[in-house]
Amino acid sequence: MNAATVIAVIVTAAILFFAARYIYKEKKKGKACIGCPYADSCPRHRQSETACCGSIEQHKADLR
Repeated sequence: MNAATVIAVIVTAAILFFAARYIYKEKKKGKACIGCPYADSCPRHRQSETACCGSIEQHKADLR
């Protein structure tokens, strides 16, 4: 393996590590849906710990 390959592997491993750490910390805080921009205001998430439906259109309809 040359230097460029080693650097690419290290950078990729670091990105995966920090992404997994972020997800772990957010789940530990009790967030039901980490990537959803409407997770804090969604009535579905406030009532239960269900996973995000994944549809922004559905969230907008729920908030109306």
